[in-house]
Amino acid sequence: MAQLAPSTNSTVSVRMKHIGIVAHSAEGSSLCYLEICHRGSSELGEHMHPEVTMSVIPMGASLADWELESLQPIRARLLLSAKRLKAAGCDFFICPDNTAHLALESAGRELPLPGLHIADVVVSEAVRKGYLKLGILGTTWTMSKSMYYEAARRRNIVAISPNYEDSDYIHNTIFSELCNGVVKETTRQKYFDIIGRLKKDGCNAVVLGCTEIPLLISAEQSPLPILDSTRLLAHYALKVALGQKHVPIWRGGDFKNAVDQ
Repeated sequence: MAQLAPSTNSTVSVRMKHIGIVAHSAEGSSLCYLEICHRGSSELGEHMHPEVTMSVIPMGASLADWELESLQPIRARLLLSAKRLKAAGCDFFICPDNTAHLALESAGRELPLPGLHIADVVVSEAVRKGYLKLGILGTTWTMSKSMYYEAARRRNIVAISPNYEDSDYIHNTIFSELCNGVVKETTRQKYFDIIGRLKKDGCNAVVLGCTEIPLLISAEQSPLPILDSTRLLAHYALKVALGQKHVPIWRGGDFKNAVDQ
């Protein structure tokens, strides 16, 4: 196995890996991109970070397919983005959109680049921090499908979603507000109430399983410790780019626990 580079500024002298971003929603992908750049500068020096290329096919092109839960057309668009990133010289990709991973997991042609799976990264962090029961916040599709629950189960962690009314509220505000960059204090307070109910249900951490939710909820404010999928994905991608973590092997389809603890 290749030796990993040390976590020091000497990494600048080593060729950093080129990060590709398969974007789906504008707000989440932008937040992830900025986190890579800002975290990179804090580790490497002012204005330094790995090369990042983003491919953004408008999410609106896929919304009707999401309503029908027709994953193949969505996967085809994400595959096109991955091909463009490969052509741009990217070494691996990330997709700062939890729900989009449902399409990436579906059957189809192998992706042209290896990528990090967002649920794998988040649940790995939950293991590292010793969390045993997670509350999952996200779109209806993310909260109702098996992606996070299976990732948690494979690591002997329990994951649950909010009740139907709370889940519906989260889904609707993601698309009507957060995906449009709209942040309301009344919505923030409602999310705090929902997280509080998850705490009463025995959760000891909450997954911000939609990459826009960090616009609304911060670790300092949350009634429970948060697992911020947007920033965790950005931080892990940066470590891969700097040689501190291994390049991922997942190329779409079903995934197993692959990221380094």
